Amino acid sequence: MRRLLLTGAAGQLGQVMRKRLAPLAKTIRLADLAPLDSPEENEECISCDLSDAAAVHEMVAGCDGIVHLGGVSVERPFDQIVGGNIVGLYNLYEAARAHGRPRIVFASSNHTIGYYPQTERLGPDAPFRPDGLYGVSKCFGEALARMYFEKFGQETALVRIGSCTPEPTNYRMLSTWLSHDDFTSMIEAIFRAPTLGCPVIWGSSDNDAGWWDNSHLGWLGWKPNDNAEAFRARIATHTPKPDPSDPMVRFQGGGFVNNPIFKE
Repeated sequence: MRRLLLTGAAGQLGQVMRKRLAPLAKTIRLADLAPLDSPEENEECISCDLSDAAAVHEMVAGCDGIVHLGGVSVERPFDQIVGGNIVGLYNLYEAARAHGRPRIVFASSNHTIGYYPQTERLGPDAPFRPDGLYGVSKCFGEALARMYFEKFGQETALVRIGSCTPEPTNYRMLSTWLSHDDFTSMIEAIFRAPTLGCPVIWGSSDNDAGWWDNSHLGWLGWKPNDNAEAFRARIATHTPKPDPSDPMVRFQGGGFVNNPIFKE
């Protein structure tokens, strides 16, 4: 690619992917509302409020691909979620439509299905069961992406990220962990595929205790290499076993199911 856009580049995951995605394009355009570090030689930095349609159009112009990590990534009051995750995503898709429909990697979430029990294994067609307003916003995002694909041919990978961290740190993450290496190789495969469409991709590594089935993705040419099971003994040493009634071991969304509707 000539230019790859990475939104949410100042966030925790964005900072990691900023370096890892550099080989994918001649120029990486980094965007966030929060301050960004000074750009490297092959980087451009843009301050952008996703709720500002004109700013988003400028952000997307000239880009051949988009990795969209921007917006609110945890449970918050609705008025904090709506600007980035709902209005902002609409702005992004309208901008993409106006600028040649660059392929998009959309960071959706496991919280779209958080109320499923941990005893159930899910395929890509499992109905939504969001565990909070953040999860609802990601359900909206997936539906919006699907509509833009059906109506305009805008290709998007709907990546339901589990826990994308350096390593798993609790029992739930033995099932949800997505290593940075596996996320990077997934993104590479998404942009390498001759045809993408609008698939749901479960964002997890090859975890023995995993809950999500990616067997529908053989055509993508992506296979995760890491396995959270390698960290089980370390977690058992430092983490007490949760009570069986704890949402952390009952629901796939973990503690999110206990969140109230935040007002401030």
